[in-house]
Amino acid sequence: MTAPQPFERQINPGSGRRKAAPVPKGRQVDPAALEEVAALLGNRPRRPDLLIEHLHLIQDRFGHLSAAHLAALADHMKLPMATVYETASFYAHFDIVLEGETPPPPLTVRVCDSLTCAMKGAQALLDTLPEALGPNVRVVRAPCMGRCDTAPVCEAGHHHLDRISVDGVQQAVEGGHTHAELPEYLSYDAYRAGGGYELLEEVLAGKHDRADIIARMESSKLRGLGGAGFPAGLKWKFIQNETKPRLMAINADEGEPGTFKDRYYLERDPHRFIEGMLIAAWVSECTESYIYVRDEYPAVLEILRRELPKVENAGLARHCRLELRRGAGAYICGEELAMLESIEGKRGYPRQKPPFPTQIGLFGRPTIIHNVETVYWVRDILQKGPEWFTSHGRNGRAGLRSFSVSGRVREPGVKVAPAGITVRELIDEYCGGMEDGHELLAYLPGGASGGILPASMDDVPLDFDTLQPHGCFIGSAAIIVLSDKDDLKAAVLNLLRFFEDESCGQCTPCRTGTEKAILLLEQGESDFALLEELSQVMMDASICGLGQAAPNPLLSVMKHFPEALR
Repeated sequence: MTAPQPFERQINPGSGRRKAAPVPKGRQVDPAALEEVAALLGNRPRRPDLLIEHLHLIQDRFGHLSAAHLAALADHMKLPMATVYETASFYAHFDIVLEGETPPPPLTVRVCDSLTCAMKGAQALLDTLPEALGPNVRVVRAPCMGRCDTAPVCEAGHHHLDRISVDGVQQAVEGGHTHAELPEYLSYDAYRAGGGYELLEEVLAGKHDRADIIARMESSKLRGLGGAGFPAGLKWKFIQNETKPRLMAINADEGEPGTFKDRYYLERDPHRFIEGMLIAAWVSECTESYIYVRDEYPAVLEILRRELPKVENAGLARHCRLELRRGAGAYICGEELAMLESIEGKRGYPRQKPPFPTQIGLFGRPTIIHNVETVYWVRDILQKGPEWFTSHGRNGRAGLRSFSVSGRVREPGVKVAPAGITVRELIDEYCGGMEDGHELLAYLPGGASGGILPASMDDVPLDFDTLQPHGCFIGSAAIIVLSDKDDLKAAVLNLLRFFEDESCGQCTPCRTGTEKAILLLEQGESDFALLEELSQVMMDASICGLGQAAPNPLLSVMKHFPEALR
């Protein structure tokens, strides 16, 4: 007897009545939601790697992600509902509203409460703004927005408000200032008028040899300036041995508290970055380049949306297809392998290494990953020569570094200074000294994860490999200056809470370790032996750098300021 086919009407011989036609199991897709999502997607591809981009379309249009729209998106993309939901629920900037739940208010104000903003009064804003703005505005705390030099900072919609007060936020909200404002930047035409893209054109015309360019980059000793510090030229050399096609991924997801140098360059001179990226792609023979920008940088995203097509239309990217990808509020995606997962449309879970991305990276292809600032220097190094770059430096170090300086200094901001400069020299020569009434107590040489050093060690050269003997590292060169008016225990708790919130949750040492460290600090007099044991487990057993580096500020203060934790 032939088995009945699915959804076939059958006659029950015993009843003499026809059974009702069955319906598909699971959530039924709302036809209206299907039409709305179809209109948003338009003729965009339905590839799985574009899932996060499509979620942004819905979030931007409706202010949240309803269950009906998630189901409709899953239907359009031919993805399981579980895949769509697990990805959407991973990222902080997606607001999922299930059936029966109330959508958030039409406007969200995010108040940065990372270390520098906390030092400058973020908590007072968080305490006061909900009542001042009323029920039609949602006020939430948010991690670092990459604007530490203008703390305290908040974001109304997609409009950043720097050095802000409650009155200033009210005026912005009442005036409807909720969209990103573009700063003045060097446009495509202006960049070309100043000699921009001449080097790239020479490269594409075959006037330069790949091996020669790699040799010059190696001579410059330029290292990855996102934090890892791997030599750029050596990275280009290694990938020559890998199979084709090869890909490139640019990491512009600088979520490390205290870091804002990439935003500084992209908002002022984006084409110098683009030219360096395209030269690196040519040398490495990468046929596609994905630029991953954090969602907290709406102005950068808009600038690149405007300028990248101009480069493509001029034929300057004929060797490498460019694709801009937008993050969704996850610090962990600054970790290179978590970023690759996010570009592929997934949760930002770091991958295990090996294999390394130069072997098996994005979409399973050999992939070069670069930080924004690293490729920003490529044009200058190749035109002026590697000797120009290495001629800068102090205390036996070579090169230039872009220091993001914030905290208790008169003139915070991005400071291009010689590698190996000390924090005392940086403060006095580049930052106008300490704020009035403040004396240097301690400083973070490498952002939230780089540890904390006391003022008595203000003569340590700031560069790769000079801080490790002291239990710290320079990372992306984010310098946060603390004074005698600051509470070191509160600073450590602020940093640990950041890591707790931003842990992806994939591994137990990081997920649970950050939580336990906070509980131990909050309970009163700290048990140093237990905290050291916990920190060691996190450093030894965490999958990625977040859990491995999260204990650094705690261990530093335990070593140099034990009385602050008692």
